[in-house]
Amino acid sequence: MLTFPGFRQEDFDVFAIDGLDARMDAIKTNIRPKFEVLSQHFAPFLSVATGDEMFTHIAKHARRTVNPPADTWVAWANDKRGYKKHPHFQIGLWGTHLFVWYAVIYESPSKEIISHAFNKRLDEVIAMVPEHFHWSPDHMQPASTSQKELGTSGVKKLVDRLAQVKKAELLCGVTIDRHDPILADGEALVSRLEDTFGVLSKLYTLGNSRG
Repeated sequence: MLTFPGFRQEDFDVFAIDGLDARMDAIKTNIRPKFEVLSQHFAPFLSVATGDEMFTHIAKHARRTVNPPADTWVAWANDKRGYKKHPHFQIGLWGTHLFVWYAVIYESPSKEIISHAFNKRLDEVIAMVPEHFHWSPDHMQPASTSQKELGTSGVKKLVDRLAQVKKAELLCGVTIDRHDPILADGEALVSRLEDTFGVLSKLYTLGNSRG
């Protein structure tokens, strides 16, 4: 059984720390060890759920030289060398919330294929994803919109855009406000994450289908 301590307000406060070095030190001390614990559970969990071996990639923010990161994350993809070119899964934090995503970002060469797969079975996508799940067109921005608010036409626009716009992205998942009590309850949080990835793994499989 996974023993996970959950996330505390101090973890979210990290993103209010000034300076690259100071914030990175806090990320490495406070957040990264929790990502490592989660990865021990969710790498095999996602491998079973998707049928693809999933490898862990914890954000290092190595290219930053001045500006401190506004968010941080752990990702899983079926490539041990990197995740950005592949459909992948993420758990991460902004200063305001935790996010859990299935993500296809701009580096992916499969965007048109995934867009076509989702469009072909859009009714299935809509039925598969709960109304309270969120969609986002940009992993660099904290904002996202619930499926209930988007409706089928709004989701279709995001799916279409994935194929039509070079820098387009598509993310689906959940966000949990930093003050939600579930974040401090490690066992309950892991259960919520498992449920979320149970849905997102189906989206991953559908996006990879050629039928």
